[in-house]
Amino acid sequence: MTPDAKRFTGLQRLLHWSMAVCIIAMFFIGVGMVSTIMPKYVPLLATHKTLGVAIFVLALIRLAVRARSGTPPLPADLPAPMRLAAHLSHYGLYGLMVAMPLLGWAMLSAGAYPVVLYGGLRLPAIVPQNPTLHTVLWNAHSYLAFAFFALVLTHVAAALFHALVRRDGVFAAMAPVGSRTGASAR
Repeated sequence: MTPDAKRFTGLQRLLHWSMAVCIIAMFFIGVGMVSTIMPKYVPLLATHKTLGVAIFVLALIRLAVRARSGTPPLPADLPAPMRLAAHLSHYGLYGLMVAMPLLGWAMLSAGAYPVVLYGGLRLPAIVPQNPTLHTVLWNAHSYLAFAFFALVLTHVAAALFHALVRRDGVFAAMAPVGSRTGASAR
């Protein structure tokens, strides 16, 4: 195995960390949106829509890159429950990176709200106008945002566990800089 086989590609790492910044920003923007009725709501909403579409596009690119490039193997000594948790959490993260923007877009479409991004780009409605559907999608988007936040916190905790406790190279494989081999002090 080459040393680079123990690390994600540079593009994968760039996408990961760029999306991490976008998603964390989105959590703060979302909280700001639902906690204000002041004039700053309008720019927060515009930013939320634009960033949501950016996350959606980046997630699709990331999935394509992952399908093409693969991933480094998990450590051979990783217990089966942790291995399963790693796989399930990644399915959940990717699923939510795609689903949350689509739910938001569908929610706005069902409520007959325009989806206008920065730069004036207007997206078409993806579902018919329907007040009941709007409510269902709003609730789904809201509740899944909390689930997404919890999953991101779990992901961060697992990354820190691998970096600080196990020291098994899992964190180093995605670290933006550092060891070319992806192995930390073992």
